[in-house]
Amino acid sequence: MATKTSDSSDMSDRSDRSDSTPRPGLIPPAGGYRKLRSFQTAQTVYDATILFCKRFVDTRSRTHDQMVQAARSGAQNIAEGSMASATSKKTELKLTGVARASLEELLLDYEDFLRQRGLPIWDKDSPQALAVREKYKSDPYAVGTASPEVAANTIICLINQASFLLGRQLQKLEQSFLDEGGFTERLYRHRAARRAEDQDRR
Repeated sequence: MATKTSDSSDMSDRSDRSDSTPRPGLIPPAGGYRKLRSFQTAQTVYDATILFCKRFVDTRSRTHDQMVQAARSGAQNIAEGSMASATSKKTELKLTGVARASLEELLLDYEDFLRQRGLPIWDKDSPQALAVREKYKSDPYAVGTASPEVAANTIICLINQASFLLGRQLQKLEQSFLDEGGFTERLYRHRAARRAEDQDRR
């Protein structure tokens, strides 16, 4: 499954309203997380981790379960934060941070896998890593046939990409929260506007 990206999707990393046309009101549109590059990449990490763990990690081990759950948490918390954004920017910020932390936990698991087997961890600017960043867009499931070294390092590259996107997303969410406030502030503004309208009618 190819991951679709575009330059315009960078703006959707700011919030999750890309599925709906913004409209004035107390509760703004929410959702649209499927269009976020951060979600798309995290979902690819999850799918690739399922394949990796089936091939290289004992399905009865705790490590297997932890890796799968951490990968799932990365994608799921982005989606949950997106849906919560209409009424709680604070919750959206928190869950987006949880998603990034889950992927960091998963990153350490892959690094442990390589280190404990004496396999190299690619430098982020190595030719192999740079090639992965281009290839995963059209063939993210190459880990199904790759060697343990290539498979693990490929997913590490994807995790780093997802973490970068989430870091940028968090910055924009924080700035939006500071500039616009959350649901409580929006509720106050609506009440104040309603009172002003009532007074004007008298």
